[in-house]
Amino acid sequence: MGILDYYVCLGLKRCASNTDIKKAYRKLALKYHPTKNHDPDAEEKFEQLAEAYDVLSNDKLRAVYDQFGEEGLTRGVPLISDDDGTSFTMGYTFHGDSRKVFSDFFGGCNPFSDYFTGIVPDAVTGAGGLHGRHAACKQDPPVHRELALSLEECFHGCTKKMKIARRVMNGDGHTSSIREKILTIHVRPGWEAGTAINFSKEGDQGPNSIPADIVFETVDKPHPRFRRVGRDLIYTAQVSLGESLTGCSVEVLTLDDRTLRIPINDIVQPGYTKRVPGEGMPTTCKQVGSKGQLIIEFNINFPTRLSQEQKQLLRKALIQ
Repeated sequence: MGILDYYVCLGLKRCASNTDIKKAYRKLALKYHPTKNHDPDAEEKFEQLAEAYDVLSNDKLRAVYDQFGEEGLTRGVPLISDDDGTSFTMGYTFHGDSRKVFSDFFGGCNPFSDYFTGIVPDAVTGAGGLHGRHAACKQDPPVHRELALSLEECFHGCTKKMKIARRVMNGDGHTSSIREKILTIHVRPGWEAGTAINFSKEGDQGPNSIPADIVFETVDKPHPRFRRVGRDLIYTAQVSLGESLTGCSVEVLTLDDRTLRIPINDIVQPGYTKRVPGEGMPTTCKQVGSKGQLIIEFNINFPTRLSQEQKQLLRKALIQ
């Protein structure tokens, strides 16, 4: 490749640290990669950067280069032997695979996945040779979190702001830091418990892996009046023994703050339920006004004591 000052190539001073060398190569290799940069000189510059990094990132090669220059590096340097003969170290020759240096540096992952989609490597030139390497990076398993919602929030719909803390890679491509992020969830009316909301690749970042998806799964908060089964709302009414036998009216405060007065004319016996269509949870389908049922269950409060007169009256009324 001719006379090449590796430090000048990477824009570095000779006192540069290993971290400085990595930062410089990362920045310039991304800039001059031929798949991204279509300048006619980009390919040559990209190869020079690969050779410079190959040498300066190797402590032994760098020491020889710093003392003897490129000529000493390529021809070898003399060694002292016991028989007064002169021998030389093996000279360095760049292997010429700039794309391998690039791929090894990025851990086999393709930072240009948007550019390389659909590119097939040329059998002769190897152009596009990074195609498919992004697939070699395994994605971390999904991170599951609960999203607790009240029945009112599921009935009306709402917007939830979820703060997460995630590890992100810094600009040098090697270090990371913890940063907070707000994820917005638009809860649709009628969402059932167990609804999963997926945020693609919002997990921790790493140099050699694809960030995990974050999956929020909805759970119902306990409610003072209702529990739900699918689209139906279950309400437990407290009635006296007399009301269970002679009829009554049950008042129910709905999730949208209406008061329903539901007449109970049947005898309330164990297992009896009253169903009110259209007063349950909304459905997520496009059918307007489609809702589940309100199902009223009953808890009969039996008296703990009866007077003799009351007992006689009950015998006359109930015992044939």
